[in-house]
Amino acid sequence: MSTIASISTAPGIGGIGIIRMSGENTFKILDKIFVQKNKEEINNIKGYSIKYGHIVDETEVVDEVLVSYFKAPKSYTTENMCEINSHGGNIVVKRILELCLKNGANLAEPGEFTKRAFLNGRIDLTQAESVIDVINAKSEREVKAGIKQLEGELSKKINKIKQKILDIMVNIEVSIDYPEYDDIEEVQNKQVLDMLDDAQNELNILVKSFENGKILKEGIRTAIIGKPNAGKSSLLNAILKEERAIVTEYEGTTRDTIEEFITINGIPLKLIDTAGIRDATDEVEKIGVDKSKKIAEEADLIIAIFDCSKELTDDDKKILKIIKNKKSIIILNKIDLNKKISKNNETLSSVSDKIIEISAIKNIGIENLYEKISEMFNLNEINIDNEVLITNIRHKDLINKAIQKIQETKTTIENHMPIDIVAIYIKDILEALGSITGETISEDIINEIFSKFCLGK
Repeated sequence: MSTIASISTAPGIGGIGIIRMSGENTFKILDKIFVQKNKEEINNIKGYSIKYGHIVDETEVVDEVLVSYFKAPKSYTTENMCEINSHGGNIVVKRILELCLKNGANLAEPGEFTKRAFLNGRIDLTQAESVIDVINAKSEREVKAGIKQLEGELSKKINKIKQKILDIMVNIEVSIDYPEYDDIEEVQNKQVLDMLDDAQNELNILVKSFENGKILKEGIRTAIIGKPNAGKSSLLNAILKEERAIVTEYEGTTRDTIEEFITINGIPLKLIDTAGIRDATDEVEKIGVDKSKKIAEEADLIIAIFDCSKELTDDDKKILKIIKNKKSIIILNKIDLNKKISKNNETLSSVSDKIIEISAIKNIGIENLYEKISEMFNLNEINIDNEVLITNIRHKDLINKAIQKIQETKTTIENHMPIDIVAIYIKDILEALGSITGETISEDIINEIFSKFCLGK
């Protein structure tokens, strides 16, 4: 493989910048551009060591740096690697990267360092995918789930199930090689079916964990809807504890959506403050209202907010129709004013039994909203410490495929199909499970997975 280089730190001004290189010629290229303070031959430098010196362009000093050395095979990619720690800032790090490329390195593709770690056998595909999950995590619990997968917890679970399937395959191969033992076929079929049931049950547990894993990874998409001036933007500001949305006494101030993330019990909540829903005459406002309705339709949770200092209007009743039969919470806002409607209102309670009274402006009752969301989505029951959570839709689809193949295998046995036909179905189960960890997967899918990574990782 060629030697690759890339900037591994985020663009912008910072304390340090890191330029990473990996490949057979890493140290040769480094030797051309790095002048050590106390010169030491490359062959004598130990892996996991750091050297101080300067990056130079011929005789010009570019920057004062520290260089970390990682010698094959004990590196992230299992190849010779180095990380040049320079001063932060776009100009310096780009200049050093250009010197690496000028002296023989190729610019790394997105995720190519991690891709090499996978292709060289240091990590499997689930571990590689967890790297990007950790980088993109929006909450501590999501980081924790990503770290567990990075440590190989999902791989261990999948390999344990695969071993059970392989044990079945061994029994079947014996039957194919020694067909004279037909008298034990019935006993063997019973054993195979029991082992398949056991594997299927374990896979079902993993699939069911995806609902919690999806919440952990993607968060709860939450739409805040209501009439103009019901207090949507005030509620958003109260939850965020900052003046994120403009609040005025004039109706229709919010014309477009505002999106923000918060965490509740370590779970990300994607809050979307929408334009007020009413029969608008203004063309721009109409677009905002239509967008609000679409967001509400696609949301995991709808928070419908009503001004309890006023009687319910026709516009309010239209909003109640939107949230009917959906996962929703009704908020009665402005309880600091004279209340005209309460939690006992029949029109409201006929739509939802989850009704909370608050004052967004005075920050009263917001904690009750957090508790209700936590209860609705069982957030306290998401246990990262003691269970493996599926957070990746690719993994879920392949597990479902393996379950389907197990079911088909059981049907072939029950229909007394020849044992070599059963063996073909069992190989399909193993192939689906092998695709999760990357043992049996096409190059196109590998390239697609790593194309989602950032440069330098």
